[in-house]
Amino acid sequence: MARAKKHNLSESCIDGILDNKRAAKSAKTSKNDSEQHLRAEGIYYEEEGLQRITPYYHKFATHAKGRWVGRTIFEVFSKEFRDRSVEYYEAAIEQGLIEINGEKVQKDTIVCNSDLVTHYIHRHEPPVTTQALGIVEKIQDGLLLIDKPGSIPVHPTGRYNYNTVTKILEIKHGYKTLFPVNRLDRLTSGLMLVGLNVDVARRMERDLTNHRIQKEYVCKVKGVFPEGKIVCDQPIRVVAHKLSLNCVDREQGKPCLTEFELLSTDGEQSIVYCRPKTGRTHQIRVHLQFLGFPIANDPLYCNREVWGDSMGKDGVLPPKKQSAEAQPIEEAVVADTKGMSGKMNGKRDDDGDNEAWKSVVQRMEEWKTKQELIEHITNTVDPTTGAQVCEKCSSPVLADPTPDELCIWLHAWRYSGPGWSYETSFPKWADGTVEHIERVKYQAGPSE
Repeated sequence: MARAKKHNLSESCIDGILDNKRAAKSAKTSKNDSEQHLRAEGIYYEEEGLQRITPYYHKFATHAKGRWVGRTIFEVFSKEFRDRSVEYYEAAIEQGLIEINGEKVQKDTIVCNSDLVTHYIHRHEPPVTTQALGIVEKIQDGLLLIDKPGSIPVHPTGRYNYNTVTKILEIKHGYKTLFPVNRLDRLTSGLMLVGLNVDVARRMERDLTNHRIQKEYVCKVKGVFPEGKIVCDQPIRVVAHKLSLNCVDREQGKPCLTEFELLSTDGEQSIVYCRPKTGRTHQIRVHLQFLGFPIANDPLYCNREVWGDSMGKDGVLPPKKQSAEAQPIEEAVVADTKGMSGKMNGKRDDDGDNEAWKSVVQRMEEWKTKQELIEHITNTVDPTTGAQVCEKCSSPVLADPTPDELCIWLHAWRYSGPGWSYETSFPKWADGTVEHIERVKYQAGPSE
């Protein structure tokens, strides 16, 4: 009754809501049990060369924001969360997939202060590689060393939950408490250090911070890389956090240094050995771009549409876009990364504070939006003409990633610390160069 009084509902309205709630009971049970059922029946399956997850309902909950108070629940979702259609939110409310304080609502239910708003999202996780996540070694004092394939993120994030390193280790290998020490990008493969308790993880993180652990990578770059040791010490800064975009910036960048050495080349691309001496985000990728040899399949830093003909070599920025070129591209309908926020009010994802970088940020935003739009248009067709859409949520069935889109050609090959050293096998794209690694690979000296 407190809820009825709060929203000024009549007794007949209350009876109607209770009837609707009873009618939706089976649907609500289905969504509440979705993830538990998924665990019981088996989460992972392989199809067409990819590891997939059966779509499931995932619960997102948040307390009402101040600007929501006094508005109808339908208005809040249709205006604030624009990653889905108005028709979707109408159906979600009717089916009980949107709740307030655990109760079914109507379109005209008013949101009040401190309400808990819940949305059960029918989640479609992107597929990842079928390459197994390898256990390199388990150390008795609580350190696990793994070989991460490209395409798998470390933690649940965005559209990924079960197809992540921590969930795979938990479900397939039985590890319940995990503290990743080094976090490789989703598309990067190679050696990861994972603490099985917080003390080990903190100790390893201190060693990384204090440069007592040497990291060694291999990569495949565009062009013929020069012979001999090449050192890049250009400072790097974050230009746009949400775009994961980092660049060389001599004025505002943080000091960093990477050593490179050629392993082999076929005249068009080269396999390069990398020793980062610092640990900035995207350090190897940004330094290689600056040198004019970006990782050959890197969507961020080997992208002519974003960087122009110079491709960012020597820190040269693309020209500013003319007003006629810079017309906004229609936003694609893409899954919300948090299930609740969506693309709101057309706000740009631009946290660059330097005027010179705004053109790069704009180009990157427009390129990403265009890719989403192309994917959406390519894979979404009206059901009457044979659409590939989900029957439960009408989400488009998006195209599977190609093999080249599952990873970038960057691999964390070897990590060395005081009294220890561990390495992985070379990836397939670097086959034939492993015999050259002995002449260049890092050997820890007494002073290091």
